[in-house]
Amino acid sequence: MRMFSSVLALALIATAGVAYATTAPSPSEFVTDAIKGDNAEIQMGKLAEEQGGSAAMKRFGRTLVADHTKAKSQMDRVAEQVGVKPTSDLPADADAEMKKLQGLKGAAFDKEFASHSVDDHQKDIDKFQAEAEAKNGPASTIAAKQLPTLKKHLRMAQALDKG
Repeated sequence: MRMFSSVLALALIATAGVAYATTAPSPSEFVTDAIKGDNAEIQMGKLAEEQGGSAAMKRFGRTLVADHTKAKSQMDRVAEQVGVKPTSDLPADADAEMKKLQGLKGAAFDKEFASHSVDDHQKDIDKFQAEAEAKNGPASTIAAKQLPTLKKHLRMAQALDKG
């Protein structure tokens, strides 16, 4: 019985590893998704500059535009290295969030955007960290390079979300 339990446990661990490996994005998928994310952050940053209710939100918007424009430029170069074409598309969830944000102004905008930015940057950090650890050549290198900026954005969003 003990032997069966050990074999079963090993089989479950092996299966979990295979499931993770098959769901992890390829370097080209990671780069494409990152470019779409940069596109969204640039557009949302511009919206924050225009519709934000506080000076801090407007500054955050400018920071997002500047940092994600730079990140997109870097990611576009990596796209060529991994064989994908840069895109101007947004992720589907970002498109829906943009529509929601366009209907808000001032404090209501600030509250929604800060909350969204915290959630979004936490997810992005997890994806970039996983890619950085995957050691997938240029995609992993750029993921590791961009992590500090994403963490800075998360801290800024968290401060706005509390205030």
